[in-house]
Amino acid sequence: MRVHWWWRPGWRPGRRLYTWHLTFDGESDLHRLTRLYQARLQVPGFDLVPPAWLHLTMQGIGFTDEVSEQEVRRVARTAAERCERVAPFALTLGPAYVEAEGILLPVSPAQPVRRLRAALREAVARVRGADRVPDPADGFLPHVSLGYSNADGPAAPMVELMASIEPQVATVAVHAAQLIVLERDTHLYHWRTFATTPLLGTPSV
Repeated sequence: MRVHWWWRPGWRPGRRLYTWHLTFDGESDLHRLTRLYQARLQVPGFDLVPPAWLHLTMQGIGFTDEVSEQEVRRVARTAAERCERVAPFALTLGPAYVEAEGILLPVSPAQPVRRLRAALREAVARVRGADRVPDPADGFLPHVSLGYSNADGPAAPMVELMASIEPQVATVAVHAAQLIVLERDTHLYHWRTFATTPLLGTPSV
């Protein structure tokens, strides 16, 4: 495994990012699953994600020193208009598996998440221009991380540990996306919520 906390392009200590996440406050089934896995994952070289900071990364907007608050509010309003046609949806998360930089819960079905992300990308493009939408449109893999590696080393011990845990899943309901101000200075992704974008479409029968 490799260290997750390297400084990705544009990031540096003290810098903050406007971005959309799905967050999971009050999602008791996911919190149950998290506690079950994390009880076994308290090992050296690994940073667990507290339940309050579980998230599904969706779509960036821009760093706070490059995008004005007024512009972000315009993006939020445009996203709210786009999401009037996006219906709420349910997701199944898990079972967890080992990835190069951490332990992930896969998400299914992925298509509703991708549709929501497309609507959020459209909002950024409408306000800021299509050439200023961060992150590629393709290659998006929806997931929720339970923890991150903070040291380089072989993956085999973590793979063996995960194999000893009975596979489990959880379900969550997604009714909104959160536009947040994200920071990552302390081996933890945490944020303040800037705006909430509700999903107001009618679910298909």
